[in-house]
Amino acid sequence: MRWLLLTLGGLLGACQVAPLEFEDSMRVSTERTLPEWQSPRERSHPRVGKIVDLHSRAQVTVEHLINELADAPLVLLGEKHDNPDHHALQLWLLQALEARRPQGSVVMEMLTLDQQTTVSQVQRQIQSGEQAEDLPQALNWHSGWDWQQYAALVSHSLQQPYPLLAGNLNRDALMAIYRNPPQLTGVESTRADVIEHLTEQIREGHCNKLPEAQLPAMLAVQQQRDRSMAKVLLEAPKPTLLIAGAYHVRYDLGVPLHIHDLQNAEPLKQIVVILAEADQEVDSGSADFIWYTPAVVETDYCADIKE
Repeated sequence: MRWLLLTLGGLLGACQVAPLEFEDSMRVSTERTLPEWQSPRERSHPRVGKIVDLHSRAQVTVEHLINELADAPLVLLGEKHDNPDHHALQLWLLQALEARRPQGSVVMEMLTLDQQTTVSQVQRQIQSGEQAEDLPQALNWHSGWDWQQYAALVSHSLQQPYPLLAGNLNRDALMAIYRNPPQLTGVESTRADVIEHLTEQIREGHCNKLPEAQLPAMLAVQQQRDRSMAKVLLEAPKPTLLIAGAYHVRYDLGVPLHIHDLQNAEPLKQIVVILAEADQEVDSGSADFIWYTPAVVETDYCADIKE
């Protein structure tokens, strides 16, 4: 059960990337002031602040990124959950898109479907001029997500005319999936290479100490969370923006596979942006763009885990 709780907390937030070379002559230019860096590690790394198009391998400007995102009905933005620079850039990007065209909705992994009624009620109250004395309490915010990291983006979104939507499954639903994993339908999300890669990531994410017999159930939990977020995105007012862990937004492993499997009509254009720490390596097929930031202090999550 210890292992299940780790997975339910969303520890699959890391990402892997192929090394990239940068040209000094290519500079990032901005029309708006970017947030100041907060994370302490790798601030002098040559990748910090760089935005890379993973298709062309070229460095691009902020303006180029915004232009691309503004034209997409589905934008998936992947984060490292404990990096404050990622949260600051998420809000910056959202506000930049709002200035470019009307935003249809924002979907968050950190909100569960059973919270939606409460979130919508709080949003209506805020828009009518009522301010919650304790906003996380009013939202029934889950303690597993550090409110300080998400407060600015959530507070901003609640004041906007578009809905803030829950994308994730609640604990009871996840426990039911764990006990009796449903059969996943679809072509892309059930590919053998996807199952193999996700299973290995779950194994590594639990420090190679998770009993092998539990891996299929843990895989089902991970994929059903992605399926839930994909469903919400497809039903959400467009253009919509998903805030989720980096693994959840990856083209080759996460929500985009489920979006593909669920769409019956002409596929909607989606763009994946991964916010990554400068010393991380990211697979070229996992996203459209990667934006490098300083890194947080490294934590050995396996150190305190016992057999």
